This record gives sequence, C-alpha cells and structure tokens, in this order.
Amino acid sequence: MKYIKAVFYYTWKLYIGIAFVTTLLLFYPVLFVCLSVPSWKSYSFPINIVWSRVMRILCLVAVKKHGKVKVPNEPYIIVANHTSYFDIFLMYSILPQRKFLFMGKSEILNYPLVKTFFKRLNIPVFRGDRLKAAKAFIRAKKEIQDGWSIVIFPEGKIPDETPYLNPFKEGAFKLAQSANIGILPLTFSSNYYLFSDPEDVFGSARPGISHVHFYTFIPKEKVSELHHTELKELVFDSINRPLPKPS
Repeated sequence: MKYIKAVFYYTWKLYIGIAFVTTLLLFYPVLFVCLSVPSWKSYSFPINIVWSRVMRILCLVAVKKHGKVKVPNEPYIIVANHTSYFDIFLMYSILPQRKFLFMGKSEILNYPLVKTFFKRLNIPVFRGDRLKAAKAFIRAKKEIQDGWSIVIFPEGKIPDETPYLNPFKEGAFKLAQSANIGILPLTFSSNYYLFSDPEDVFGSARPGISHVHFYTFIPKEKVSELHHTELKELVFDSINRPLPKPS
C-alpha cells in the first residue's frame, strides 16, 4: 500500500509541477511588462491573484478560513509558517485585499522562470552576506513606505521535519518595529499534506482543503511596546497552536 500511495503522490506532484509551469508561462508576459516599469508594479498584484485562483482550480484545492480578523488600511507584516510551496501561491487569493510582496531566501533566484519576476517584485534575502541582507531590510522598509505589506516565513525555509514548527528568526519582528507597523499571524495547517517536498517520493500530495487559521492582529502600538524576542514568542505560540507537536 505504501508504494501504491507513493506512485499516486509522485504522479500528482508531477501534474502540479506541469500546471505551475504552464500557468507561469501564460502569465509571464503580462507580469514581465508590469514589472518592467516601476510605476506599473502594483498592477502585478491582481494578476497574481488570478494566477493563484487558477492554480487552486487546477490543483483541486479549496480554502477554508478559520477565524476572522480586522486589519488596518495600511501596510503590515504577514507572518506564517512554511510547510509547502503551496503557501506562496495560495497567499495571493487568501489575502487579496491589500497588495503584498514576499521576503524570501535568495536561492529562489536559481530558478530561471521565477528569477525575473521574483527579483523585480519580491525581496530576495542573501542570508550569508550581511551587507546584502542589510540592503534587503532597507528595501523592505521602502516598499512599506510605498504601501506594500510584507510576507515573511520566519522559519527561514521549509523545515526538514514538517509540519512541526521550527524556531523563528528575528528579522520579521525587527522589521515590524523598525517600520512601526502591525503584524498579522496565520497558520497553514494542511498544505504539507496537499503538496509536500517534491523530492520526497513518499511525501503526501493530493487534492483537498487548505486550512488557514487567522489570529488577532497585533497593532503597531503593541509591536512597539514589546521586545522583539517577546514579540517573536507571542507570534510563535499563536501560529503553533493548531499544528502537531513533536513527541
């Protein structure tokens, strides 16, 4: 039975990969034009929302939101756990109300199709280079001033032992305090089962429901009151709530 499931999982992962590349090629020309002119950059966001919804249909993924939250009509940091590549493209159709961009590891630039629009729209973080990391931080603050919210996965990567939550890095919380903005924590509690690591032959992949848990928005006033380590612990505890715990 284990090997029968593995065949299904891997076949489904191949299908998702084909769907991703096909839709990316379809949307790429329009995204490229939007990102070629700085003043047109914001037009890329609704395109990404449409792309996200198309992928949800093709991958047979529905979204169920748990909890309601009110957010201010101003930029904020979106902090989430990271268990699957689904986390990224689902985010657009889960939070379509306010434009946002991602801060993500620079290794993403190794993928040719993704490189162009990721570098022009989002913020690659070169973790091994302090100077480049500082420039990424400065750019993030500028994007916030221009009206963009920022998505950060504070684990830094998809953990090896998903879906357990790994310790958080502090960058997201220092950025929120430095830019004087609030934080929206959320948890993806089932994406790992819908699409696990493509290199894991026995890792789960199937159609289903993406469960997204929203928590009380942390206003900028509270962000400024807490030390960044206290803020990190507060958000960690919230995001970790619906996830399984290591035995």
